Amino acid sequence: MKLVGISGSLRKGSFNTALLHAAVELAPSGVELIAATIHGVPLYDADTEAAEGIPEKVSELKELAAACDGLILFTPEYNNSLPGVFKNAIDWMSRPSSDIPRIFRAKPIAVLGASPGNFGTMLSQNAWLPVLRTLGANPWFGGRLMVSRAGSVFDAEGQIVDEKVKHNLAVFIEGFAAFVKGTQKS
Repeated sequence: MKLVGISGSLRKGSFNTALLHAAVELAPSGVELIAATIHGVPLYDADTEAAEGIPEKVSELKELAAACDGLILFTPEYNNSLPGVFKNAIDWMSRPSSDIPRIFRAKPIAVLGASPGNFGTMLSQNAWLPVLRTLGANPWFGGRLMVSRAGSVFDAEGQIVDEKVKHNLAVFIEGFAAFVKGTQKS
């Protein structure tokens, strides 16, 4: 099974990118989790799309998403909502709109995240639901992971030092993989 995780942060020391890299290491046997980035995705502009087409970085993300069995969004939370830069990447991935079924329709998607605040990314995760619904995705509701106080969860190199969080991340990835497997046709 192939899963793709996308970090919604551009920050060099991103807790969500660190969480994604930890998830790659914790993926269960038989599950390949590929780490993807939104670095290089320009701001969406319909005039640019009309004149130049889909940017190469966006095409790369689209093809990764189309070819995988499930997507995992590692979302930060900015001002109690989803990051504009991450939403922008998903908006680009939905272009042209005729590609939505190929990229997102019925695609199993999980959302998790890490934040330095006390509530993890609870509001950001909820803010993704109408977007995923609009795209026709298949969100997984079987598990939640909202890493709060992320500054104490990771060391200076971005490694998880909190064993409970590491365990919960492994359980989350295993649960999502089981959900994805259950959606696959034999």
